[in-house]
Amino acid sequence: MVTRQVAVPGADLEVVDWGAGEPVVFVQTALVADELLPLADHPRLAEGYRKILYHRRGYAGSGPVTGPGSIVRDAADCRALLEAFGIPRAHIVGASLSGAIALQLAADAPACVHSLTLLEPPPVHTASAPDFRAANDRLLQSRQERGLDAALDEFLGMVIGPRWREEIERHVPGAADQMERDVRTFFDTDLAALLEWRFDRDDAGRIGAPLMHIGGSDSGPWFAEVRQLILEWLPHAEDVVIDGADHSLAITHTPQVAEALAAFLRSHPLDPAAAR
Repeated sequence: MVTRQVAVPGADLEVVDWGAGEPVVFVQTALVADELLPLADHPRLAEGYRKILYHRRGYAGSGPVTGPGSIVRDAADCRALLEAFGIPRAHIVGASLSGAIALQLAADAPACVHSLTLLEPPPVHTASAPDFRAANDRLLQSRQERGLDAALDEFLGMVIGPRWREEIERHVPGAADQMERDVRTFFDTDLAALLEWRFDRDDAGRIGAPLMHIGGSDSGPWFAEVRQLILEWLPHAEDVVIDGADHSLAITHTPQVAEALAAFLRSHPLDPAAAR
């Protein structure tokens, strides 16, 4: 693995780059900078793929966020990163919040996206969106009243459980300390950017790339609605449900997700000759 700094307009992004072959870009989701690293480094993706995992503004070794957050800007950062590497087209993988970024990139710059893999994008456009937004508003209120550390503990206790530190460290060593360092970006930039993100059927209609949605059978009604919306807006999407997985499926069910991703990438090679 090679870690480097890559300049995009307005920021320097920390990028981890390894392997050789078709480029697969893993867009960092919110809070856990390396949540997708176990997936990207899985043996099923060891041969034939160049893996590029980058940290968004305000996370890990990337430059700080300046100004308000924006899903559109994050998508533009990904596009600029591809241009900096001289990569005209790539496979794009996004999970949770970075699924929103990946969708925006595929709509704004379809020529850059050869295939798109989504792991449960956020439910901000579903029938349950008001409930999701209210839950995030409560988190933001907690952040204002009790501080960043207390809000982080409240959020992860709700999502993972009271032993969230041990659980996340088991899958992504070093993640707990990293989250505490970057928590301000999550609460003060990412949540507002997500709640302000606008994306509809017309935007989805600009996406022509092969697409796969991967979800967990136990992710709950919010993300079940997301899956149905993706399949409605993008009827060409392939649909994979990981039995027994919840919204943390990228780290709790990495082998199953990696198997689905590897099969999808093989089915949609950048170079048709690679399929032979």
